[in-house]
Amino acid sequence: MQMIRTAIIGGSGYTGGELLRLLAVHPQVEVTMVTSREYAGKPISLIHPNLKGFYTMNFTNFSIDKIGEKADVVFLGLPHGVSLNYVPKLLEIGLQVVDLSADFRLKNPEVYKYWYGIEHPYPDLLQKAVYGLPELHAEELKGAKLIASPGCNATATILALAPAVKWGFVGQMKFVSDVKVSSSEGGAKPSEGSHHPERQNAIRPYEADGHRHAAEAEQELSLLANKQVEVSIVPHAISSVRGAMASVHMWTETDMDDMDIWKKIAEFYRGKKFVRIIRGGIHPYPDPKYIIGSNFADIGFANEKRVRRLTMFSAIDNLMKGAAGQAVQSFNISRGFNEDEGLKLPPLRPA
Repeated sequence: MQMIRTAIIGGSGYTGGELLRLLAVHPQVEVTMVTSREYAGKPISLIHPNLKGFYTMNFTNFSIDKIGEKADVVFLGLPHGVSLNYVPKLLEIGLQVVDLSADFRLKNPEVYKYWYGIEHPYPDLLQKAVYGLPELHAEELKGAKLIASPGCNATATILALAPAVKWGFVGQMKFVSDVKVSSSEGGAKPSEGSHHPERQNAIRPYEADGHRHAAEAEQELSLLANKQVEVSIVPHAISSVRGAMASVHMWTETDMDDMDIWKKIAEFYRGKKFVRIIRGGIHPYPDPKYIIGSNFADIGFANEKRVRRLTMFSAIDNLMKGAAGQAVQSFNISRGFNEDEGLKLPPLRPA
C-alpha cells in the first residue's frame, strides 16, 4: 500500500497538534514534514509533549521546493489571511491542499471582503474550493484538490440548523445561534482576553454585533434551503478548555410534534457516521463534555409548545469536528478512504 506523504504547515498550534495526533495513527498517511517558523529545528515533542514517542522529526522552516519533494498533500494550520500566500503555489506544483483557515471558505468575494476587510486576490479559487463539511458535501469532496475546512462555530451552527432548514420547520429563515466556546478556540498564543486568569469562571459574549462565521452558515444553509437564510451567531467565551455548544433558536408558526421533529432529524442525518442524535437518558440534550477528543457532533432539540419555541442543539469538540478531525474526515473522502480512518476514537470520559 502506497502511503500518502503529508506535510503540515503551521504545526505548532493546537490545531497542528491535533492533526499530528490523528495522522500519527492514520494507516494510509506518512507525515514527512512539519513546519513552524518559531520552532524550526526543535523536536515536535518539545512543543507537543503528548506526542513524545510518535514523532522523532523536528519542525522545519517553510520551503516550497522541499514540500514539493516530500509531500502529496498539505494541511495548512495558519492564521486567516496567511494561507492566501501559500495555497496557489502549492496547487500550482500539483499538491492537494486542505486549508483550515477562512481564506477559501466563502464563494462570494464581496462577502469575504465584508467580513475579512480585504479584496480576495484569488476569486477563481473560491469557486474551485470545496467547503469541507462532509455531512453536506460528501460527493463534492471526492477527488477535491482544494478543501476549505469550516470554522468551529460555523460547523456547530450549520449542523444544528441543517435539518430545520431542509425540512422547513419554520417559515421565516432567520435564526440566532448562541454558541458557548472553549478557550482553545483562541489558539495556543494567549491574548489578554484568553489568558487563563481572565477566562476562568467567565461567561463572556464577544463579537456579539456580528461574528464572521455567520457568513459560512448563511452560505451553506441558503444552498440547502434553496432560499436566503439569515443567521446571527453570538459566541460566548467560557472557561472550559475544549468544546463548542450551539443553541439555535427559532419560532414555529404551528404546533410541532416531538416525534415528527425527531424523525426528520434522523432522516436528514441517516448514514452520517459522525453525527449522533441525543434525546432522553440521564442527559437528554447534547453536551460537549461527552464528545471531547472525538470527531462526533451530537445533535438534539427542545420544543417548548407553550410559546412555539424550537431550539436545535449541536455539541462538538472545537479542535476535532470543528477543526482537525473534520479536515481529516474530508481528506479521507477526497482520497476514497474509509471516512473514519484515523478518527476511530471514542470520546473521553471523564473529561
